[in-house]
Amino acid sequence: MATTPQTKEERLALIRENLAEVLNSEIIEKILDEGRNPKIYWVVEAVLLTSLGSPGTATTAPPHCGYFVPAIKIAQLLAAGCEMTILLADIHAFLDNLKAPIEMVEQRAEYYRFMITAILEAVGISTDKLKFVLGSSYQKTSEYVMDVYRMCSVVSEHDARRAGSETVKQSANPPLSGLLYPVLQILDEQYLDVDAQFGGMDQRKLFIAAKEWLPKLGYRERAHLMNPLVPGLQGAKMSSSDPNSKIDLLDSEEAIRKKINKAECAPKVVEGNGVLAFTEYVLLPAAALKGKKEFTVARRDDTPLVYTSIEHMHEDYKSDKLIPQDLKPAVAQALVDLTAPIRAAFENSQEWKDITLKAYPPPEKKVKKVKDKGNRYPARPKPSDGQQADAAAAPVETKKTEAAPAAAEPSA
Repeated sequence: MATTPQTKEERLALIRENLAEVLNSEIIEKILDEGRNPKIYWVVEAVLLTSLGSPGTATTAPPHCGYFVPAIKIAQLLAAGCEMTILLADIHAFLDNLKAPIEMVEQRAEYYRFMITAILEAVGISTDKLKFVLGSSYQKTSEYVMDVYRMCSVVSEHDARRAGSETVKQSANPPLSGLLYPVLQILDEQYLDVDAQFGGMDQRKLFIAAKEWLPKLGYRERAHLMNPLVPGLQGAKMSSSDPNSKIDLLDSEEAIRKKINKAECAPKVVEGNGVLAFTEYVLLPAAALKGKKEFTVARRDDTPLVYTSIEHMHEDYKSDKLIPQDLKPAVAQALVDLTAPIRAAFENSQEWKDITLKAYPPPEKKVKKVKDKGNRYPARPKPSDGQQADAAAAPVETKKTEAAPAAAEPSA
């Protein structure tokens, strides 16, 4: 593992690395000046996937490699000495349109506990300062519920709708639960006793609301750290519903290489390039956490290219010195190496395997019905009850066969 940052400047640089924006950064700086460790939380919504770098994570399908983006940032925060809380938001899940069966939520929250811990251990980060909290463990207390009522009394319907517009599913006639969702997420900052919340840029409206709403109840403002929204392998965000845009964290080596090979990676184009983005936000930071920030691209007929910064990679890619045919195999190999400890941890944990089957049961196989095509003759119509009774009462007539006339004898 890399050397732990010691000075305020080193810690602050690692906290800010690759973030798109920080709100109320002075709160973090003051804590570091006092020699304390910032307390930060990230919410895992146990039902709905939002986007890369976003706090909401989906469990409608198992987590994919897009989760490395927030997980690597969490690893950096832990390496900077921050105390991290991961909220497994089971009640939030129900509020967002009830997208998963209630009986699965607890198992899915437990699955995420296994997966996130495995990701952090894969990059050599200690989890001593990491804790998991289930939302229902405190969100049903009388104090919390009373604060929900209090906040509802000082927040307008318009403001609640706006705060959740990027994270809660919108519809023409939305359920009331969608308005409560941002209220709960903002109150969590107080009840988890944190200094900051970490999320994605799609949470910005909610974070701005938190700065305004918490003081209305007499609670202090918090800082907010935001990851950028990173493109997936097909240019758009990585999605659980599109098998070509995602790589599952437990995918085989063969599957990883195949999916990376199919990724969109236009020559000389940096913007929206998911392969380069994955290198920037996952592979290079992961290498730094392991002790050596370096990414090597092997070339068939030339010397390898060694990168220690994404800026250098972008320059070479734009000039066509670094080409997709060389970049893709290098990214695939780095991802295979990064996920190897996760696959090993899964194979060695029967408990994790059991939780997986409960959280993500395999779909029931549909039995194909054999269509009765009948025969080539038209079906005889079924007689009615009256017709059946008449047929039973009618006498049976027997036809007599008349003998044929005898043949005339031939004349003499």
